[in-house]
Order: sequence, then C-alpha cells, then structure tokens
Amino acid sequence: MLLEPKPDNFCFVCGGGNARGMHLTFEQDEEAKRIRGSFRLQSEYQGGAGFVHGGIIATLLDEVMAKVSRFEQDHAVTAKLNVEYLRPVPTNADLTVEGWETERKGRDRFRQGEIRNAAGVVLARGTAHFVEIGRERFQESVRESARGIAGAGKA
Repeated sequence: MLLEPKPDNFCFVCGGGNARGMHLTFEQDEEAKRIRGSFRLQSEYQGGAGFVHGGIIATLLDEVMAKVSRFEQDHAVTAKLNVEYLRPVPTNADLTVEGWETERKGRDRFRQGEIRNAAGVVLARGTAHFVEIGRERFQESVRESARGIAGAGKA
C-alpha cells in the first residue's frame, strides 16, 4: 500500500499540508511488515556540502519507524531514538529508508530502521523505543495541533 502525503496532514516529513515539509511517500509492505521509502534529498537538506544533515537523517529514521504503528493501527510516540551514522549520506542520490518492529512489551514498541544507498550499503541505522498512547489522547493532540496551525496565521 502506498502512503502518499495528504493535504490535511502537517507532518514535516510525510504531510502534504506543510508548505516547508519534505512531502515524502512511503510504502507499507503488509507481508514483510516493513515500511519503506525511496527518494532523493536535494541540497536544501544538506549539512556539509553534498551530504544530508545529521538531523534530517535522524528525522527520516524516526519517521519510518513511527509509521510501523500502521500495521497494528496503534498510536505510538518516540520515547528514545539512537542513530548510528555509518557513512555520509549524499544529497541528490537514490536512497531507501526502511523501518520494522523488533519487540512489543505492553505499551512499549521497539523498532529499527536503516538508510541505504542504491547499492544497498547501509549508511545510517536507528533504533528506537516508542510508547503507545490511547486513541483519544492521540486525537486530542491532532485537534490541538490543527487549532494551533489555524491560529498561527492570525498573528
């Protein structure tokens, strides 16, 4: 299943409603229980000349691991994120990011993610601990965010 940016989603990475966002598309692989994205990041996301900024690398890994919640249709937020920067991630190059779950314990979700180049070499790896939050609490945070975005233009 293809997960395309939606105009009412203001997420910096995957939303279509954020004018400054990345507007990235992901794929939900039901059989393998993995989330994948393939794209090229342009120079506006660089840190050092020709390489993706480390914060953007962490953001991509966080996003792909967060999307793993779609398989169980739960809502989990990042509690801890660890990133290993193994090799420089070049801008203007074909990249693949992939995330999957490794363990569940009560409300705790443990996940891994990788960023690879076109040759399949792992450039960065992430591990994360997510905590499931209730659907009502999640929906209220979505409503609060929407109110904040709507009110931001009135200043």
